[in-house]
Amino acid sequence: MKHAPLTIVNGLLVTPGQAPFKGTLRAVDDRIVALGDVAAEMGDTVVDAKGALVTPGLVDLGVFAIDKPAFHFGGITRAALMPDQSPVIDRPSNTRYAAQSGKPDLWVHPLAAATRGLEGKELAEVAMMRDAGAKAVATGRAWIGDSGVMLRLLRYAAMLGMTVITHAEDAGITGGAVATAGEMATRLGLPSAPREAEAVAVARDIALAEMAGAALHFRQITTKAALDLVRAAKAKGLRITAGVTPAHFMLSDTALADFRTFCRLSPPLRQEDDRKAVIAAIGDGTIDVIASGHDPRGPEDKRLPFADAEPGMAGAETLLPLTMTLVRDGVIDMARAFELLATNPARLLGVDAGVLAVGAQADIALIDADKPWIVDSNKMAAAAGNTPFDRQPVQGRVLGLFKGGARVD
Repeated sequence: MKHAPLTIVNGLLVTPGQAPFKGTLRAVDDRIVALGDVAAEMGDTVVDAKGALVTPGLVDLGVFAIDKPAFHFGGITRAALMPDQSPVIDRPSNTRYAAQSGKPDLWVHPLAAATRGLEGKELAEVAMMRDAGAKAVATGRAWIGDSGVMLRLLRYAAMLGMTVITHAEDAGITGGAVATAGEMATRLGLPSAPREAEAVAVARDIALAEMAGAALHFRQITTKAALDLVRAAKAKGLRITAGVTPAHFMLSDTALADFRTFCRLSPPLRQEDDRKAVIAAIGDGTIDVIASGHDPRGPEDKRLPFADAEPGMAGAETLLPLTMTLVRDGVIDMARAFELLATNPARLLGVDAGVLAVGAQADIALIDADKPWIVDSNKMAAAAGNTPFDRQPVQGRVLGLFKGGARVD
């Protein structure tokens, strides 16, 4: 829809590779046309940022539900939807429907199912789904155990110029595990699997990606051994990227002590040395993306014995403030935070967003990075409040959001 040009004044612009600086942003239609020392023109809608950060809207790579209120609260303007839907996004018609589901105030980028029904056996119609709007290919919640199928997928995706997004746990090792093997799982009597299940999956998939010349993104890497493999692959020049959710740099498996099912995640929470390794990997650039893993689950899925509960957390509303803890702790700077939250996921999806730059889509957030608030699972905007961070004080709040230069209410 046509709307008046947008000019945001008195803000601190967050742009790649530099500290936030005072300046003005102007957007016409859906594109940024000027940044820095510019002036509003007659007819512009002028927004006074009052010293707040002016940032790109967040690009959330790999959500399991379209949850607009939670996304808008969290500053998310684009969400890449995992294919694990009902029905599975494994056909062009489902892809097209998903791509339209966010209009008019949210971009939804469906991820094509790698195999029919996400069963890991027969490749899905990836090329047709790409033409219907799919921005990448995903194996869903599961790892493809058949190496021949995975190699064919990687070669096919490379031919199509699409990134493959994979889950990194060898299901033959994890089985029905709900926790990481170690002292905590033993104390609680929970079915557990060794953390090496992640490294085994990562090692195989890196080898296959190298054979295929494909771009491969590990949606969540949570162990030191797997991070070392990703780091080595990048050093070789392979097109390997990795992501993580805040739970795996904020929490360790000690959070399971009271059998709280909001901490039932996939991959499961790891031990403290792995948590510290994740933070180090964010700091040194081994991890490219921080995503919410948004997966709202109601009491029918969570109010169960721990081993019977479904994995997942409502993460969209806490993605920004928990990432801001890394900035305050000196792990990353503000520019790097938004590379992880917006620029890099947009690049993986092949969309011209996620950055404040002339010519980019005018998806913009106004953020008070220091504003304190308390996470409350009973008051969340999400469809369900299954957050492992309930009652935790955090800092960082979205004050305003714009999609394509138009304000999102």
